[in-house]
Amino acid sequence: MVRTERWEIQTRGGGEMHDLTPRVESAIAASGCQDGIVTVFVAHTTAAVAISEFEPGLIEDFPAMLERLIPADQGYRHDAINRDDNAHSHLRASLLGPSLTVPFDRGRLALGIWQRIVLIDFDTHPRARQVVVQVLGE
Repeated sequence: MVRTERWEIQTRGGGEMHDLTPRVESAIAASGCQDGIVTVFVAHTTAAVAISEFEPGLIEDFPAMLERLIPADQGYRHDAINRDDNAHSHLRASLLGPSLTVPFDRGRLALGIWQRIVLIDFDTHPRARQVVVQVLGE
């Protein structure tokens, strides 16, 4: 059985994290499946989906780490060609990726105790993000 849900999530950008775990758990419950996999996908090039602990320290550390790896102010060609300011957002999102797949069994995500499914918005201004969740199981 396959069940697909689409959500719109309002974000502020700048590395903001959203914990999607409760909504993913609800999608699994609504599917009626007990065992399978769930894929979470964000349909944007300046946002990503990841597994992380969702606590205040990491919520601050994550954007700081990415600023060191992919600084915002590097004179990227994308920004010059498109008269834009978010090349670093695209690069950061590409590094992490737009989707992930997590197994579930007995109706529960097979996550570790501190693991959460998070959406991270790297863009430079607020956006309405489209998230697709697909449950595949029995």
